[in-house]
Amino acid sequence: MRPIPSQRINQKALTVWRITGAIHSFLALLLLAGYFAVSYYVDLPDWISVMVVLLFIIELLLEVFLLPKLRWKRWRYHVSEHEIELMHGVFIIRRTLIPMVRVQHVDTKQGPLLRSYKLSTVTVSTAATVHEIPALSNEVADGLRDHISQLARVATDDV
Repeated sequence: MRPIPSQRINQKALTVWRITGAIHSFLALLLLAGYFAVSYYVDLPDWISVMVVLLFIIELLLEVFLLPKLRWKRWRYHVSEHEIELMHGVFIIRRTLIPMVRVQHVDTKQGPLLRSYKLSTVTVSTAATVHEIPALSNEVADGLRDHISQLARVATDDV
C-alpha cells in the first residue's frame, strides 16, 4: 500500500471552515425561529420542539467544532513527476490519483472568505472531472499551480 501523502493544507482552513459552519448554523437557526413562529399559532407536541432544538445543537457542534478539525486532519496531497495524489474525507477516506498526462489545466481560486485569510484553492481539471486542493496559502497555491502546469506540459510532451 502507498504511504500517506505528505503535504497538508494550511491550518487557517480550520478557521475558514468553522466560519462557514457558523454561517450554515445561522441559517439553521433562522429555520428554527420559523418553526417556533409557526408552532406559536399551531399546537404541536412539545417533544417535537425538543427534538428540533437538539438537532440544531448537534448540527452546530458538528459544523463548527468537530467536522472542520477532522477534515483538516485528513486532507493531504502529494505532487510527483507522474501524478497528483489527494487524500480527504471525514468518515469515508477518499484517495485519488490524477495522472499528469490527464491534466488539462490548473487554476487557483478564492472567494471573499479565503481572500481575507490569504488562502487559495488549486483546481486541477481533467477531461472528466475537476479536483480541488483547498485552503493553501497564496504563495504555495501559486507555486503549486505553476509546478503542476509545468509537469503536465512535460508529461504530454513525452507521450
